[in-house]
Amino acid sequence: MAEMISSAATGVLGSVIDKLADMLTDKYNLARDVKQGIWSLQDELRTMEAMLLRLEDKDDDQIDPLAKDWRSNVRELSYDIEDCIDRFVLNHSHGDGGSTANFVHKAIQMVKTLFKDRGIAEEIRRLKRLVSEQSERGKRYYDINLCLLASSSQPVLLDPRAPALFQEARDLVGIDAPREEIISLLRCEDKEHKVVSIYGIGGQGKTTLAMEVYHKITEAAFDSRAFVFVSQTPDMKKLLRDILSQISKSHFDQSQMLETVEQLIRTVKECLKDKRYFILIDDIWSVSAWELLRSALPVNDNGSRIITTTRIEAVAKSCCTGIAAQMYQAKPLSHEDSQRLFFKRLFLSRDDCHPDLRKVSDDILKKCCGLPLAIISIAGLLANRRKAVEVWVNVLRSIAAAVDKDSPIDKMKRILLLSYVDLPHHLKSCLLYLSVFPEDYPIDCRQLIMLWVAEGLIPGQDRESMEQLGRSYLNELINRSLVQPTKVGGHGATVKPCRVHDVILEFIVSKAVEDNFVTIWNGNGFSKNSSSNKIRRLSIQNDISSRAEEIAKTKKNGAQIRSINIFGSNSVLVNKHATEFLNSQVLRVLNIEGVVGECSFGNVKSFGQLKFLRIKNKFLASKLPEDIEKLQHLETLDLRWQCLEKLPASIIQLQKLVRLHVHPSVHLPDGIGSLQVLEELSTIDLGIQSVKFIQGLSDLTNLRILEIDWQYFRKDHKQACISTLSRLFGHLQELRVWGSEPDATCSFMSSCLPTPPPLQMLLLDTHNLNRVGPQISSLVNLTRLRIFVHGEAGKEGINILASLPMLLSLTVTLSNDQDGDSGMLFARHAINRQGFQRLLKFNLRCWLEAALEFEPGAMPKLQRLKLELRARCQFKFGEGGLVLGLQNLGLGLKHVAVEVVCYAAVADEVEALEDDIRGTAAVHPNRPILQIQRIHQDWMAQGCSRRPLDHAIVEA
Repeated sequence: MAEMISSAATGVLGSVIDKLADMLTDKYNLARDVKQGIWSLQDELRTMEAMLLRLEDKDDDQIDPLAKDWRSNVRELSYDIEDCIDRFVLNHSHGDGGSTANFVHKAIQMVKTLFKDRGIAEEIRRLKRLVSEQSERGKRYYDINLCLLASSSQPVLLDPRAPALFQEARDLVGIDAPREEIISLLRCEDKEHKVVSIYGIGGQGKTTLAMEVYHKITEAAFDSRAFVFVSQTPDMKKLLRDILSQISKSHFDQSQMLETVEQLIRTVKECLKDKRYFILIDDIWSVSAWELLRSALPVNDNGSRIITTTRIEAVAKSCCTGIAAQMYQAKPLSHEDSQRLFFKRLFLSRDDCHPDLRKVSDDILKKCCGLPLAIISIAGLLANRRKAVEVWVNVLRSIAAAVDKDSPIDKMKRILLLSYVDLPHHLKSCLLYLSVFPEDYPIDCRQLIMLWVAEGLIPGQDRESMEQLGRSYLNELINRSLVQPTKVGGHGATVKPCRVHDVILEFIVSKAVEDNFVTIWNGNGFSKNSSSNKIRRLSIQNDISSRAEEIAKTKKNGAQIRSINIFGSNSVLVNKHATEFLNSQVLRVLNIEGVVGECSFGNVKSFGQLKFLRIKNKFLASKLPEDIEKLQHLETLDLRWQCLEKLPASIIQLQKLVRLHVHPSVHLPDGIGSLQVLEELSTIDLGIQSVKFIQGLSDLTNLRILEIDWQYFRKDHKQACISTLSRLFGHLQELRVWGSEPDATCSFMSSCLPTPPPLQMLLLDTHNLNRVGPQISSLVNLTRLRIFVHGEAGKEGINILASLPMLLSLTVTLSNDQDGDSGMLFARHAINRQGFQRLLKFNLRCWLEAALEFEPGAMPKLQRLKLELRARCQFKFGEGGLVLGLQNLGLGLKHVAVEVVCYAAVADEVEALEDDIRGTAAVHPNRPILQIQRIHQDWMAQGCSRRPLDHAIVEA
């Protein structure tokens, strides 16, 4: 049976029609009157589906209230019908205990089925009456063609595009002058504490501006730096812990035991009391939120700086009360900068735009009021449309009708509505689903696509093609500027995490709530769904533990909830009430994140439709039910943050399980080879598993992604591990091996020679890069490599890495081996122009004494360079210090990030390393963005440097 999609337009009508057809097959052997009822239902529902799709192509302002009401009722009815079908199918999938079941047991089941069939017959008759009533109501009260109050051209559906190019912050137009102005406001001759508060309407680029200032100011060498996002409904415990995680790892680890906001405030204040700090606090919505955060930030007259952003002028004034502070009102883009931003999205330059289109574009930009988000949104809407005057004029008319006489922020929302209406139906559903995530939440793109598939938002029957289609959908939303990429993969074609701008999220939430697509708890109460009191998808974004009335509502609606996403600390809800609200036979998704405590699943059989189960609970152990094999539709089981001792033996019966992620401490049962569709498995500590389990791994012929921990060897395990990995190596696409014996690594990697394996990503530990070099050189399909070298790493090994023909991303970590010997990977060894011909990202973490030199023409396509260097070695390699030839890298270089390790270094070593990096970056032809950050400043040495005498004289 083909899997039909769920839609914002039609609810689940498509899925219902398909499932009704399946019920008519011989599998269920229904009575004739039941089948006739189903045939009649199908006909009515198909007609309703067509009408709903026509309504969805119109702006809500073009549909009269009767049509809107009918649309909401039909969508809700579609959910009820599908729930009924799913419960029926679940009750008929009891099984008979195998071929040896006795006759009496089978007879009892047949009698039970007869009664259940009578029940479904009555249910079908009831649903048919409801559907007929809605159909007649539509015919009686309005003509579908007359309910459209205004005519407009049909939207042009955009084909899926390649992923949008990642736009560096430095390329944003109109930012240079305001950035420098704010930096000048933050500068001060004395050591007074100072705040700059940036305020302005949403979509004006306040966050981008503040982040640019935050990254630009590196000269002052603050002791501690942090940035946090507050949002409209802040979780103050999480905010304070976020600050701690950036200013003190040790205090952050200890803070997990602190229960109150007051305790966290005292901890943050203690960490910062004697330090010069720089804190960015983005998107403050209330004076009370600022005052609470301010109480954690000591005024110590050490020259500390704070930047705040807010939409509300009164909040900005509060941030500037009682201390040296200044308000800065974010300004709209000038017409010239608006043009540059607009044309950059649509053409290579303004000169490539036809003069007739330039005239229309000027009128379009006037409607955008200099708001960057509005300009980007309209440009995204036009990006794949025909570049013709009449097309752009139609868009202009739509904008004019939408935004005239509105305030700037209302215009922004009206422009977003135009972008939403322009979306194809399938993209509307995927966009609305983003409302389940809290504001400023970093969304993992792979996880998002898996959620879309599990929720039935992606059409198709083959799961792999559905996930590929989901990636295409996400790319199109990014191309339309409705979703922002925050990090792009090494090859530049895949977005990893993404986020939604808060203004766009407000719009998405309002639409999702209006259509009862999602019900949201955000700390102030449940969202008010206008079309129904029923909860279909539940997103709990703040702690609900103390709200008895809301918990009662959650439990009351438990039987009809299709997906549950829980964020933050909701231990009371999950620990005490899980068995009551987790009782839905139609639940597809259960995603619990950040809960402290044990989660009890109750009756697993009731989760007959569950496809996605993820629990992120770091601190207390939970236990999976022994009868987990009843989750026969489960595709993703993600427990990698769970403190489990073992998985139930019955897990090997989950025949649709595609992804299994656990913590390395978890024991897995024998018979893993039974999971024949398994494609991803992580992280498995081979040292604690049985030999039989390890041997069973080799039977997983569909396995594509494997992550293992291979720290310790036992004689009976070693050969089994080598044998299994040798067999898997021939079809794995990604392999991560944490810790291994060099001989063992060479053994399984060499087993595939001379046939090149399909491996595209490899993470590997080694004590001798030269030794594993020949095996790595055979990985001609490798695009990403992360390698930890704990000893010898010579010129030959690096040359082998440089020769990999497809390599796009390389991360190398250098450290001493256990005996203290240090292999000096680059000990003034140059990277020449012959190797690394396609490399885009290079990350070097140097925990030993080593230096690096780039010859002219080295790494010709490199875009991003990240270095972690020990400052105490700065003067050991002569003139130029630890890095030479940075200016010789290719013209594509966009971003350079350097972490200066201050441990055991004196001040002038640190400063000299920073000065050298800034000097070489400044003369690079492309002027890359430069970020320099000091780490381990608390462990700096005192006294004089070991700077060579001649260097010191030159400096003097």
